[in-house]
Amino acid sequence: MALLDTVRTPEDVRALPESDLPQLCADVRDRIIDVVSRHKGAHFGSNLGTVELTVALHRVFDTPRDQLIWDVGHQAYPHKILTGRNDRLDSIRKRGGLSGFLRRDESEYDVFGAGHAGTSISAAVGVAAARDIKGEDFDVVAVIGDGSMTCGLPYEALNNAGHTDRDVIVVLNDNQMSISPNVGALHKYLGIHKKLTDVRTSPLYNKVRAEVKRLVHQAPKLGTIGEMLEHFAVRADDAMKGMFVPGMLFEELGFRYVGPVDGHDINALVRTFEQVRKMEGPRLVHVLTTKGKGFAPAEADQVKWHAAALFDKETGAPLKKSAGGLPRYQQVFGEALTELAAEDRTVVGITAAMATGTGMDIFQAGHPDRFFDVGIAEGHAVTFAAGLATQGLRPVVAIYSTFLQRAYDNIVHDVALQDLPVTFVMDRAGIAGDDGATHHGGIDIGYMLSIPGITVAAPRDADELIGLLRTSFAHAGGPFSIRIPRDAVPALPRPVAEIEAVPYGTWQTLREGRDVAILATGTMVNPAVAAAEALQREGISATVVNCRFIKPLDEAALERLFPHHPHVLTVEEGTVANGFGAYVRKAIDDRWPQVAGASMGLPDAFVEHGERADLLADLGLCAEGIAARARALLGRPLRSLAETA
Repeated sequence: MALLDTVRTPEDVRALPESDLPQLCADVRDRIIDVVSRHKGAHFGSNLGTVELTVALHRVFDTPRDQLIWDVGHQAYPHKILTGRNDRLDSIRKRGGLSGFLRRDESEYDVFGAGHAGTSISAAVGVAAARDIKGEDFDVVAVIGDGSMTCGLPYEALNNAGHTDRDVIVVLNDNQMSISPNVGALHKYLGIHKKLTDVRTSPLYNKVRAEVKRLVHQAPKLGTIGEMLEHFAVRADDAMKGMFVPGMLFEELGFRYVGPVDGHDINALVRTFEQVRKMEGPRLVHVLTTKGKGFAPAEADQVKWHAAALFDKETGAPLKKSAGGLPRYQQVFGEALTELAAEDRTVVGITAAMATGTGMDIFQAGHPDRFFDVGIAEGHAVTFAAGLATQGLRPVVAIYSTFLQRAYDNIVHDVALQDLPVTFVMDRAGIAGDDGATHHGGIDIGYMLSIPGITVAAPRDADELIGLLRTSFAHAGGPFSIRIPRDAVPALPRPVAEIEAVPYGTWQTLREGRDVAILATGTMVNPAVAAAEALQREGISATVVNCRFIKPLDEAALERLFPHHPHVLTVEEGTVANGFGAYVRKAIDDRWPQVAGASMGLPDAFVEHGERADLLADLGLCAEGIAARARALLGRPLRSLAETA
């Protein structure tokens, strides 16, 4: 029986003999490898890298009384294993199963939910302040990766915590990676000082420090000369610290720095945290880990193994080879942008630590001089793009829809207000699948529609995506946003050179009918066509319009359609509360109030995780669901597609 089988909660971890901790770490690592090898898309490398760190934290701190706050959640599988969820780990990222991230409603040990980077220190400072206001007594620990330190939010939190002298512990998990290798000055700073860590323990360094201390001790006996020696000694000691101790940055912010500590030496970690727990005030523990630790293929290729496909847990070999299916929108986007940039030297690409996820890595390979990864800094990405645009360049900013929310103010004030031609490609628009609620891009239509002067578009297929990219580069009237899903394209695109720009602001009528007009956008266009074909077999005549431009509306198309259609059904892969349907309905009500209508889309609620196709079917955003909603709108009996085939 594995030692892990005897561990149900952190109390069991604290009850183990110290000699058993290395074996527990090995069991946790084996459990992660076993589960993730059988779960496509589960996060892998980051979790392997935090095994010893997690065991040490739960060993030393009295969780859940002591509050442990994780950043992002990519590295929290060991935490889930040790906090009563090991027997459900096989359900991770499956519909109805464990979330791949932290969730307050999943466990009392998940103090703060997190699906994006940089939040843990701010949350921890808030928890610590609440503790102090209430007169309670417990430790608050925030774990944050060095990749998350490319955000602005952690520095705001560090500045505030240092200023208030709040009793809080920050653990910096330094593996020099986010999804891809880290970028930025802090990354270089920590990397340089890693190489100098051994110097700090060398006999020469410590001999010099000892001599400095001796001079300081003797200084009061030497009068004026002693004062000069004391001043020199203190300055010399500070200089040596600044040269050899990476913590000086954090010390200047008001934190007591401890480290670096080997993040895979469980005994060293436990001893360190035991000492740090006795301290007071803001303190930061710098832990050095390796992403993918303990699984050779993941250590060798840390980008590929950030999230894993199905693989043989002994060798790392993939269990299923690609069957040569259709490419994802991300691949089509990356390849098309690379070709379009070869035609136009003003095109530049920008992303925020998500080059591989968005397809921007393809552009990077083709045009490295015009590619910019700014780290997990979405606001900077947008304002940086605005600066490029003022100089006549055509920036393309590719960021997940749900992460671009962080840069909303920058889009409004720095791009739209100045009428700058920046193209936003919003990846993961709509249902993002097993990443769940933190990653579903449900509200971007609503938040983009509210911005004056912006264009909002959604392609129905790969050809239209390429055409809309061309349209965006030709458009001089302000920012242009394009939504793409986390999905395969319906069909292979034609060669980029053969695809023309989509006429600006136009819709495309795909089927003519008389009973109901189905206005669909983006991924919902093809299911709407299939629904109309099923309805036709029942004697219901439906017009289907590809509303590839969500804003502006095609006014000429509206005039053609109404009042000739007594019913209108809008379909979108976004929240209907203030999305495309509401936008269209307002335009129709103002001129043709007699037209009866309904809207389909994501609910005014956060959608859980699961397979993308299953979630869309649950929400009725499929051919059968659209047909059923059209029948209900027309007052016809409900039928299934199977009955109409």
